[in-house]
Amino acid sequence: MALRKPPLRDHHDERGATFTEFGGWDMPVEFDSITEEHRSVREDVGIFDVSHMGEIAVRGPDAEELMQRLTTNDVTELGVGDSQYAMITDEDGVVLDDTVVYRLPDADEVESTGTRTPSDDGAEFLFVPNAGHDEEMHRRWTSFRDEWDLDAEVHDLTDDYAMFAVQGPEAADVLDDAADDGVVDLSRFEARYASIAGVTCWVARTGYTGEDGFELILSSDEAETVWEAIEAQPCGLGSRDTLRIEMGFLLSGQDFDPEENPRDPYEANVEFTVKLDTEFVGRDALEVSKENGVEETLVGLRLIDRGVPRHGYDITDTDDTIIGEVTSGTMSPTLSEPVALGYVPVEYADPGTVVRVVVRGQSKKAKIENTPFLKDKQ
Repeated sequence: MALRKPPLRDHHDERGATFTEFGGWDMPVEFDSITEEHRSVREDVGIFDVSHMGEIAVRGPDAEELMQRLTTNDVTELGVGDSQYAMITDEDGVVLDDTVVYRLPDADEVESTGTRTPSDDGAEFLFVPNAGHDEEMHRRWTSFRDEWDLDAEVHDLTDDYAMFAVQGPEAADVLDDAADDGVVDLSRFEARYASIAGVTCWVARTGYTGEDGFELILSSDEAETVWEAIEAQPCGLGSRDTLRIEMGFLLSGQDFDPEENPRDPYEANVEFTVKLDTEFVGRDALEVSKENGVEETLVGLRLIDRGVPRHGYDITDTDDTIIGEVTSGTMSPTLSEPVALGYVPVEYADPGTVVRVVVRGQSKKAKIENTPFLKDKQ
């Protein structure tokens, strides 16, 4: 099957980017170097093309109910322009995907970008599944909508939109220079429509790096105009990965996977996304999980011995008995130390506990550590 391409794929190729397959997409992994791009985000500003992320619009009289019953957080808490992080779980409470849910303004309150389908009444939402999950989640939403006989439109707009992330301590100033409307007054997880280089964008103060920043959703036809208007180091998926690992942020399909590594939100340490006083698919199973406790949990690991931990490496106790597996790992560009995420039994999860990671057949000493690994980000 041919890989899907972001709107600026050829533009990035001309810039000298190298590419990788990710979630069925052909995406830039680096433009200059992963380390240089990583440091630009930590110290200055970088821009990522994250158009591989999905965008699904849900609107109509029962849109809020549909969103409430298919995500673990409480969407009724969202006012217009608010957003929240949530899990999408199956009947057993297993995480299928994680997402950010945005509450959009009513259709008559904003200028149409040409990709929205106005509804006559009811709330409007946009949620962002991970790469390669948009078709699956569109089917899930429409299937449950029909099963529950709800009045809501569900539109997969992934191919209509581009999505950029402008991240770093200078992100606000850089985006302010490119914006026709003020956006720097947005608070964390707030969003609104604004004009960037004359293009209407949905601008949210969200991100996946641990730094201040914004994510922009806009018509794919206008992608190059906006990209070129933002003066920032172009960054690929390589530095996006090292940045999020330093923060302990989950990666769908790697730190959890419903087939290969099924986990519930309590195991994955994102219990803050679960509101058990709401009704959603998987709620009853998660109530049991909370009451009984979990047997394994996601932890951070910092290697003491030399070596780089990678996805799939065994975690052992000090007697070399396998107790878990690394789900994500890297040599931290900020710390110049090897760090990782992985699941271990709860009795090994206390910070400071000594374990070992098997790196290319060699046992390396490591310690359990709270995330984020960057202590100034806690």
